[in-house]
Amino acid sequence: MHWLSNVRLAEATVCSHRAGRRWRIGIDGEERIAAVEPIPAGSTAAGEDWQGDWLSPPGVDLQINGGLGLAFPELTAADLPQLEALLDLLWRDGVEAICPTLVTCGVGPLREALTVLAEARQRHRPQRCRLLGAHLEGPFLAPERRGAHPLAHLCPPGLAALEERLAGFQGGPEADIALMTLAPELEGASEVIAALRQRGVLVSLGHSTATEGEAEQAFAAGVGMVTHAFNAMAPLQHRAPGPLAAAVLKGGVALGLIADGVHVAPSMAVLLQRLAPEQVVIVSDALAPYGLGEGAHRWDERLLIVQDGSCRLEDGTLAGVTLPLLEGVRRLAGWSGRPAWAIAAATLVPRRVLGQRAPLERLLLGRPLAHTLRWSEGPQGLQWQRAARTAATA
Repeated sequence: MHWLSNVRLAEATVCSHRAGRRWRIGIDGEERIAAVEPIPAGSTAAGEDWQGDWLSPPGVDLQINGGLGLAFPELTAADLPQLEALLDLLWRDGVEAICPTLVTCGVGPLREALTVLAEARQRHRPQRCRLLGAHLEGPFLAPERRGAHPLAHLCPPGLAALEERLAGFQGGPEADIALMTLAPELEGASEVIAALRQRGVLVSLGHSTATEGEAEQAFAAGVGMVTHAFNAMAPLQHRAPGPLAAAVLKGGVALGLIADGVHVAPSMAVLLQRLAPEQVVIVSDALAPYGLGEGAHRWDERLLIVQDGSCRLEDGTLAGVTLPLLEGVRRLAGWSGRPAWAIAAATLVPRRVLGQRAPLERLLLGRPLAHTLRWSEGPQGLQWQRAARTAATA
C-alpha cells in the first residue's frame, strides 16, 4: 500500500471537527483508493505529503444545456458522435457526470432527444463523462419569468401534458429523467409534482413567481431544489423574502447556483453559501457554444451572442454561459475564501442531491486515484488537476 498523507477532504460542513481534519489515503497496487483514514490531531503520518491539498471526486453538473455546437433539445441520432465528443471534453474538464438539460421545446423534439440520450447512455465507456437522467427545464414555467425559454412551447401543468412528454420514459437519477424544473404556484402543478415524485424524479422550483408561502408549500410537497437561485424568480427582499428564504429555512433543499459572477453578483453568491453551505450546488448552465469560440452562434432559430463566457440573445436577455463547471468552483472559492465549500458544491453536494448519502471518505473508496481531483491554492487562486502519485513515489 502506498500512502498519501496530510490530505484534506473537500466537504461543505460547518462542523469544525471535520473541517479541520487531515487524512491519509491508501493506494493499492491497482492504483485505487483502498483506505481513507483520519490522522489524529497533533500526530504525523508517513507517506507522500500533500501539504493540505484537497481531494474530491470529479464534478457532477445538474444543469448543462449542450456544448460543441449541440443543443440537447435538438439532438437526433446523427448527433451521437458529436455528443460523445462533448462527453469526452467534459471528462477532460473534470466532470464525471451530467444531467443533460432540455429547455422548453416541442413535444416531438423533446421525445426524440430523450431517445438519443438513452442510446448514448448505453454506449458509455470509461474515462468519458456519464449521462445521468435528463433535467427537463420546462414547459410548466411562469410566462412572466420564462427568461430565454420560448413562449410558444410553454404550457399549463397537467397530468395529460406530463404523460404526453414522458410516456415510455423512466424516472430516476440513472434512468431517463432525473430532474424537472417547474413553477409550483401554477394551477395544476401540485398534481404534476406528486406524479413526478412517484416516478422518482426530483422536482425543482424555477422560472417561477412563487412567494415565500407558495414556495414553503411546494417544499412541503416534495420539491427538493431551486433552479439557478436568484435568476427567474422573486428576489430576496426584507419585506418579501421569496422562495430563496423559504428554501434556506427549510433546509435540505438544493440551491442551484451559476457561479460566473454575472448571473449572481459575487457578494450574493457568497452570502447564499454562508447561509446554507450544505445546500449550494454549483451548476454550469452551459449552452451549445461551450467548447467553441466567442462570437455569434445559433440557438434553435435564434442568434446567441457569446462574450467573456456569457451568452445573451440579441435583445440582451441573459441565456447562459460557456464556462466549464469547475471554473465556477474557482471563482466562488476566490470570492469566499472557502475553497472546501466551493469544491464540495460541484463535486459532493450534487451527489447528495441525487441520493448518494454515504460520507465522502466512503464515496472515495474503490475509485481509481486518477479518477479523482487534487485541488491546491497558489498565486493564481484555486487550481485542480487529476490526482496522481508523484513520479518519485509512483
